[in-house]
Amino acid sequence: MTDPRTFDLGPQARIVARLAAAVPDTGLADPTPCPEYAVGDLLGHLAGLAVAFRDAARKDLGPTTDTDPGSASPALPARWREELPRALGELAEAWRDPAAWTGMTRAGGVDLPGEIAGAVAADELVLHGWDLARATGQHYAPDQAALRASHALLLAAAEDGDRGEGIFGPVVPVPDGAPLLDRAVGLSGRDPGWTLPTSP
Repeated sequence: MTDPRTFDLGPQARIVARLAAAVPDTGLADPTPCPEYAVGDLLGHLAGLAVAFRDAARKDLGPTTDTDPGSASPALPARWREELPRALGELAEAWRDPAAWTGMTRAGGVDLPGEIAGAVAADELVLHGWDLARATGQHYAPDQAALRASHALLLAAAEDGDRGEGIFGPVVPVPDGAPLLDRAVGLSGRDPGWTLPTSP
């Protein structure tokens, strides 16, 4: 019997890989919904988190899982078009092992239960998939299992102590009847209506 707390990260990882593959070299300096990240920075962040959460699933703890992602600007690997999809595939495969979802692990220098780490991995892929799609003008329909996990994680964080703060910053209000993706995006501190700035 499948544990309802676990799910396949493969569909969402493949969606992110497809979005990344469509990014032109000329768009790497374009802005994204993450004010501190250009498209190239976002891709570098995705490459780093894919490796970190792959190793977190494997319980292969070390430099890749111990580093705070906010401690330095993400570097885009020179061969990112090959390395990013490979790392995303390895991440998905690592989380197919039921043992990944049990016990304790570490990601971003934070110790956390495997079940929570899996949800955080899904959240990262869902939100940064949205960031990348918006920044590059691509259609985005995230995997529903990953989206539900992301929304649940973000909602719990926002309701913790009634702070009105999400994991990434102040919650952006979104109508109750809005699509689940918009609600997750708002809970993350992003504006679901974000679009590329127009040139003057």
